[in-house]
Amino acid sequence: MPNLFETLSAHFPADRARPFAWLETGALVTYGDMIAGSARYANALAALGVTPGDRVMVQTPKSIEMLMLYLGSLRAGAIFVPLNTAYTAGELAYFIEDAQPALFVSDPARREAVAGLAADLKVETLGTAGEGTLAALAARMPEGWTTVPRADDDLAAILYTSGTTGRSKGAMLSHANLASNALVLKDHWRFTGADVLLHALPIFHTHGLFVATNVTLAAGAAMIFQEKFEARAVMAALPRASVMMGVPTFYIRLLGEPDFDRALTGHMRLFISGSAPLSAEIHREFAARTGHAILERYGMTETSMNTSNPYEGDRIAGTVGLPLPGVDIRIADPETGAPLPRGEVGVIEIAGPNVFKGYWRKPEKTAEEFRDGHFISGDLGFIDERGYVSIVGRAKDLIIAGGYNIYPAEVEAALDELPQVHESAVVGVPHPDLGEGVVAAVVPREPGFADEAALHAALSDRLARFKQPRRIMFMAELPKNTMGKVQKAVLREMFGKSFSF
Repeated sequence: MPNLFETLSAHFPADRARPFAWLETGALVTYGDMIAGSARYANALAALGVTPGDRVMVQTPKSIEMLMLYLGSLRAGAIFVPLNTAYTAGELAYFIEDAQPALFVSDPARREAVAGLAADLKVETLGTAGEGTLAALAARMPEGWTTVPRADDDLAAILYTSGTTGRSKGAMLSHANLASNALVLKDHWRFTGADVLLHALPIFHTHGLFVATNVTLAAGAAMIFQEKFEARAVMAALPRASVMMGVPTFYIRLLGEPDFDRALTGHMRLFISGSAPLSAEIHREFAARTGHAILERYGMTETSMNTSNPYEGDRIAGTVGLPLPGVDIRIADPETGAPLPRGEVGVIEIAGPNVFKGYWRKPEKTAEEFRDGHFISGDLGFIDERGYVSIVGRAKDLIIAGGYNIYPAEVEAALDELPQVHESAVVGVPHPDLGEGVVAAVVPREPGFADEAALHAALSDRLARFKQPRRIMFMAELPKNTMGKVQKAVLREMFGKSFSF
């Protein structure tokens, strides 16, 4: 495959005046504007000395200019390295030392702090309203640019993992990795040039950048580009959209709006959820309220998307669907690597053109994470008789209490079915007799509810005794990262220090 931008641009509408993005200001960005804007950023990068293969590290708020910079980096043959906007200066120092970027693009307000992190670090700025030194330079650049040819294995991006089990690792994603996934998803989810995607996701992450944006471009479709998720703003935009991609938190918050109903959503073609598990209860509640079955899929920073519930056919709550075309999913014994039969829980291993090239400057770690050509995901799951994949948790989240294996997802599913429970998360904390004890964090449906005994009683005939939580802690909200994923390490630390069994 050629440069990812060339692959995507083959699907752009012939009429360059067609909409690419509507902004919250009311401005329209056409496909012609996007092509010209990305060329200006490619020219600006070249003027700053960025050459093919150089890393362009970016930590700026979501904006259409940041999206132009991403596309301009592709066209220049550079490697785009977006960073979570929540990272502190101390964390940035590690990423800069690891990736050795030729250019760091910062929020204007943070320029001085970033510039002091490394000697000779070249820093430009980019703001949400088109301000900043890089935006100013790009505005002076020509709109013509010949996209730099790239080979399949040349890197298009490095995405740093969340670092929940140690230092973040840079996942190396090639032009072919990202192109293959975009084209498969476009077809699998039936995207066409007539679609309008409601885009309220961040674009430093694979979901908002590679899934939402690349799939839209691969279909020659358009998007409603919102800088962040806000329930009322999303609802106001929905009548103009045909597809929405979100994380479970988005859908939970929409369900909290009384006027989020069939009248508002009846025209929509598709709602997609990912980045964190969607509870079966939210799946059912959403279907009852809107008539739409959310399509849940499964992806990772290292692989982009691996599986998806079908566009046509049963979208089964609690599963992430079937392997995507070209993707091989197998379940293996975590210790021996031996294949396991259908229905048995093991570690999910993945092979396919979507799987990354390894971890940046970590060949030993890369070698550890592959087995017989398959990436060892670290996710525990099983495949049922119909071929649907279910995830029961991360291997590191497995609870072993009194010699029994307990999968948090099973306990969470039982809790979420209770009428008193809005959300739950289950972790293991040190127990003097059992090794680990099961502790549940619960967000009650009614604020102020805190009847632990009532929930214990309700679970008594739903779960084997050894799986039932030893303690249930009530919280106003669960700690989550920017993609809506529950931060179980925070819960383990919090509960491990707060009480004894």
